[in-house]
Formats: sequence, C-alpha cells, structure tokens
Amino acid sequence: MIRKIVVGAVCVVVGFVLLVTLFGDNFRRLFGASSSALSGHFEPPGQAMMDRSADLLLRGSAEAEMAAAPVMAPPVGGAAPEEDGFGAIAQKADEGDARRPKGGGGEQKPQSVGAPSRAWFPETFLFEPLVVTDESGSATLPVRVPDRLTRWRVLALAHSRSGAQAGAVTSFAGTLPTYVDPVLPPFLRAGDSVRVPVQVVNTTDAVVETSLKVEATGATVDGAARTVRVPARGSVVEYVTVRVSGPGPIAVRAALGDADSVEKPLDVWPTGRPVVQTWSGTLAAPRTLTLTGAADAQVGSERVRLQVYPGGLGVLRSELTSAGARGGSDDVAYALMLAGRAPELLTALGEPQAAQVLKAALSPKGGRVASPPESAGGLVDAEGVRVLVAQATQRALRLGRTPDVVSATLLVEGTLLHPDNPVLARLGERLAGWVAAAQRPDGTCQGGDGWTLQRLLVATADCTRAVVAASGTPVGQRRAARFTALASGALERNRAHVKDGYTAASLLASGIVTGALRDSLRAQVRDALKTREDGAAYLPVDAGVVAADGEVPSEAEATALAVLGLEGDDKAPLADLGASLLASYGPARGWGSGRTNRLALKAVVSLFKEPLPASVRVVLERDGKPVAEGTYDAKALREVLALEALATGSAGAHAWTVRAEPAVPGLGFALALSAAVPWKQESQGGLELAVDSPREARVGQPVEVTVQASTPSGLVLELRHGLPAGVQVDSASLDALVASGSVSSWTSEDGAVTLKLPARGQGETFQARFRVIPTLAGTLQAGASSLRVLARPDVVSYVPPATWAVR
Repeated sequence: MIRKIVVGAVCVVVGFVLLVTLFGDNFRRLFGASSSALSGHFEPPGQAMMDRSADLLLRGSAEAEMAAAPVMAPPVGGAAPEEDGFGAIAQKADEGDARRPKGGGGEQKPQSVGAPSRAWFPETFLFEPLVVTDESGSATLPVRVPDRLTRWRVLALAHSRSGAQAGAVTSFAGTLPTYVDPVLPPFLRAGDSVRVPVQVVNTTDAVVETSLKVEATGATVDGAARTVRVPARGSVVEYVTVRVSGPGPIAVRAALGDADSVEKPLDVWPTGRPVVQTWSGTLAAPRTLTLTGAADAQVGSERVRLQVYPGGLGVLRSELTSAGARGGSDDVAYALMLAGRAPELLTALGEPQAAQVLKAALSPKGGRVASPPESAGGLVDAEGVRVLVAQATQRALRLGRTPDVVSATLLVEGTLLHPDNPVLARLGERLAGWVAAAQRPDGTCQGGDGWTLQRLLVATADCTRAVVAASGTPVGQRRAARFTALASGALERNRAHVKDGYTAASLLASGIVTGALRDSLRAQVRDALKTREDGAAYLPVDAGVVAADGEVPSEAEATALAVLGLEGDDKAPLADLGASLLASYGPARGWGSGRTNRLALKAVVSLFKEPLPASVRVVLERDGKPVAEGTYDAKALREVLALEALATGSAGAHAWTVRAEPAVPGLGFALALSAAVPWKQESQGGLELAVDSPREARVGQPVEVTVQASTPSGLVLELRHGLPAGVQVDSASLDALVASGSVSSWTSEDGAVTLKLPARGQGETFQARFRVIPTLAGTLQAGASSLRVLARPDVVSYVPPATWAVR
C-alpha cells in the first residue's frame, strides 16, 4: 500500500523525527517475540496488496504544545539548533480497531483484487530523523505501508527556529474487507506436528462464504483446503496441521478465495546439538581449506555460511556513519580522531571528492551542510560527522577540566587533528603539556603504587605517542624532543624486562624505537604471533598483561598494535593479521571499545589502502563444485555479503575453496560450517542435572517442570531449559523462585528459559519447580537442557530433549 504522510505546522520547523510503528500485536504477545517468524525482515517480493493513497495531516502550534511535549535535542545528523525541521514516528495499533467503511447488507462474495501474497511485516517501517518543512510549514513523505493488517501509530516531534518544541500523535488503519491470518509460533523444531489456527476476518456487513487454502513450502499441511462461512462483522478460526521434517526455513501461505493471500516465513530448528566450525581470511587469492564435517550430523542440519567483510574504505565509511561520541574518554578520543583523519584517509583511499566535502563541513566557517550525503560521493554523511564532532568537543571539554594522565593521553591526538578549531587546538596543547609533566626523571611516564613494570612501559609508550602528536609548534617540538630522548633511554634500559608480545608491540607502535632495539622487538612480536587453522594470524594477550589503564586489552587491540609495530617488516604476516581484524569487525560496534577502535582503524587503513573494484564476484566451492556465489557491491560498503546454503554430504574431510573475481586483498571473509548431532546425556566437573518435563499437556493449562542439580559448592551456575514451540513461561512461578532465594534471576526467550543459580554450600542440592503454559496443540520437540559454570563456560552438563504431546 502506497500512502502519503503529510506533516505540517503553523510555523516552519526542523528537526522533526518521524517514526511509524505498531501499536500492539495480540498474536505476537500470545506466541512470543520472534523477529524471524513474525516480523519478516526481508524485502517484499512485489507490490503491496493495496494501492491507495491518503493524506495524514498533523497540525498544531509548536509554541502552544511546548508544555505538553518532551524536550528533545536534534538527533545526530539532524538539524542544527539555528535551523528549522520536522520528524515523525508511526506504530501499529490493535488489529481489532482496523475496519473499512461499512458495506451493504446481504450475503456477499469477496471482491477480487488480484494482488500477490502479503509478505512484508515489519513492526516499524519509517524513521525520518530530519524532515524540513516548506515556507508554509508543510512536508509530504510518500511511504510504503507494510502488509500487516492493523492500525499504525504516527508520532511526530518538532522544534522551531526559536527553539520551541512540540509533538503530535495520530494513527491510520491498514486493512481489507475480508482477510486471513495464520497464527504461527516463533519457530518449530524438526519433527514437529503442530495444529495451527487460521483466523478469517470479515469487516463488512455481509456474510462471506469462500474457499480457504493453506499450503507450505518445505512442510506438509493436513486439512489444507475447505470452504469457510464468516458472519458479517465477525470472524472464525479454522485449524490445519503443519508437519515439518528437517531443519531450515519454510513458508506458510494462506489464501482466502481471491480476496486475500498472506505468506509468512518460519524457521525450523534442528533438534540436535549444534556443532560449528569457523575460519577467516582475506580474498587476496583463492583460499582452499580442508574441513572435516560431523560424521553423525542429523539429516538436513548441515549448512555453510560465508560472510564477506569490507576493506579499508568500507570500514572507514561504516565507522563515520555509526560511531558515536559517548561519555568515556576513549570513545570521545576515537570520535575526534576518526573525524579529524577522515579527509586524509578518504584521499588516500581514492575518494578526494568525499574528502573535500567532509573537510568543508568540518571547517569552522562551513556551517551546516545543506547538500545530501550524495554530494560526498554517497560515502559520507558530512552533516552527521559535523554534529559528531560538535558533540565530541563538548564532552572533551568536560573531560579536559580535570583529566587524569590516561584520559589526557587518549584525547591529545584527536583534539590536535582539528587545527582549525581553536577550542580543540588549545585543549590538545594543554593536555599534551599535562602528559609531558607526568614523565619521571628516569624517562618513564605515570606509575604508582601497585603498578607492574609491564604496565609502566606500555603507559610510557602511550604517553610518547601523545607528546609526539603535539609537536606541530616550536614549543611542541622542543617538548617532544626532550620527552622522546628520556623515554628512549628508559625503553633501552628495560628491554630485558619485556617478556610478552603485547608490550613489545606497544613499544614499536610508539614510533621512537630504532635500530637494533626495533629489530629485537619485531622479532619478539613475530615469535608471539599465533595462527588459526584458517591461516589468519593474531597476537594473543598473555596472562597478567594489562594496558596503561590497568585493564586487560582485547585480542583485537593486541593484533592492531602488532600491525602498526610491524609495518614495513617484510618478515611479518601482515595480510594474515589484517584478516583477523576484518573478521572481528562489526558495523554496529566496531572492534569494541574506543581505544581498540582507534588502533584497529589505523591498522586496517594502513593494510588495505587500495580502492575496491565496483563489484566482486565471490564463489564458495566444495571439492571443486560450486555451493554458493554472490556479488559484493562496492557501493554498499557498509554491508556484509552473506551467502548461506545447505551443505548436505559434508561429513568427513572435504576441500572448501573461497575465491574472489577479481582477487581483492582488502576484503576479508569468515566461513562457518555448522551441523546438528544427536544429544547425549553428559556430565562434567561434578555437575549433575535432571529434568522432569510433562510429556502430555493441554493448550492453555499450566503444567509443572521440575529441575534438580547436584553441583560442587561455591559455584555460580546457569541452568537453561529448552521448551517446545508455543510454550510460554508462567512469570509468577519464576518470580516466586527469585523471592525464595533459590534462583538469583531468570530470563526467557523463544524456546528456552534460563535460571541463574547462586553459589550453594557443601552437599547442598538444587531443586525447583516452575510452571509453563502451552499455547499450541501438536506433537512438539523440546530443546535440550544444560547446566554450566558461569566462570567456566566449557564445564557443562546436558540433558537430551523430550517430546511433548499437547492436546
């Protein structure tokens, strides 16, 4: 359904946040929250089933409604305070309120609309963080309304040039005269046979009698075809039995004559124990791996998944879009460094136009960027980066009032990368002086009670990088020369005490070690590197090793330091180190903390400077035969190409080949071969678990589950109990366990409930009873149950799953 949302105000406004989402989904509340089963996170296969337009008008005075509206700052990438803007949100309302205008009386055959199946069911389908109105205070947004038949809620929040803020809420219905809705659980398990309710709704004033047909792709349906008679302004519920055999995605389609047709996806989970093997590398050349699949894999459970990750330009674009300046000094420092180095990096990566646009946006005289992101070649939201810098500057000033040396060390580089910003330039110079003042007469920097020599050396290397970064002025040059002379002597004297690869890499990355000391440290780092089965290299962090802030560094941080320290070393496996960094990158979180992101981004851009081809064909083969292939589009640099396919017959040793056409060093890949094997009763580390589940139950009637465990004393445990599809937990019975002290906390999700058990005394066993409520009839497979030690996830006891008969 195509619809126009028209937003307006008495005055011209900007910064309107427009969001469209659902009000409430009764069936989803009944059967649980499964995005894969009920939300349909995929592109609709065709034109929506209704093609009509309507205008939704939101009007009111921002000044008049200011008292009732919450105060809302412009979002990142939104309008600046001196501008005007508009935005809104739309949500789904109760299905019971969704009604078409009344029709005539008498019996009626449903009208043919000849539309394809409804198949697009997101819960929020529109979020517009910046809508600028015209001079009359109006704006129009053509949007595509999903196939969900419901009432949608529209929320609009706005502010004017004068700073007045207001909001408005309205709704609109999306429905059909008659429609069908199969009520599916969030998932099924292989071997399940479930009685699925199919609701048929008639919103007209005429009785409807027509055919109902239910079919499934990847499953069988009993009672699939029949004739239904639905009273005027009424509904009926019919039942069909859906039987699934093997795991994998299926689709259930219900057709009500030619009036409505809906298709819903559903995941069928394997009943066995998951076994996953993963490998990573780069696409610089075809990579052939010998993988040994599970010999006892359940039929249909073998799958392979290949993910291709972006190189240097893709990572830079992704970070410029998703990075945020949160409150921590490491995150603020990273945001400033990212924005400050972005124009230089974009130029080096072959995008000078985007670099110029971004540089202009960050100029103090540039002001708000009115042009769209496409003006930067589609790579960078220049206005979003400008707002990011403004927010990071505010937080940096707060942190810079009374900084500790660790925070100052992190912030110096980022602040000084904005020389045209006098506020940041002055702050960076002051922080550099603060760091230099922390140097001791022996050349080390910082230190204190409880510090190890290893931590002191790493801190000295960090301080050195910060002071050298502030050497752009005559004063800074003199300060850096004195600091590095003393620090170099300290590193030379303590070389014999550098026992681990992380510390050696930190000293190399400081940039001040040369000659024989540099060669010695590089050899130590190379010797400390480890290689995974897939050939990707990484630098592990030895026990007891900490960063300058006293925290244990991540493996990604250590690997990034290894890349920076070994740059230019012909003996170093830099491409294999880069493969580890690309494989561990996530567009939403980067590599973890701001400190790690700062180092890893430098390393990745240093390794993968070559621009990507316009498109890259990626092929996955097993024993020389294609299994899956796809195209990585360089225009979608923030995306990860994911290829997934059945891998039946993967038991035993097979040669798997991943290749790119053309070969691209700047693309990384991760390959995962998974299967499900039969569950076995297992006990480890003195953990004994027993579960008494009901084998028979009735829909809507609570049944009791009993769990018992014998464990060593003093251990905090996690007990996870698998539940069949459509079985909900009774919250009150679980809350009672928490209140009694036998359980610390509990959480539930689709197909499982997890209990956290407090440490128990010597010889004290655990026993608990709680209730669950089946909501679907059929023969349903439960999941396995497990008991594990939180401090030792590898110590676990399993109980195989059971089969429930629900009437």
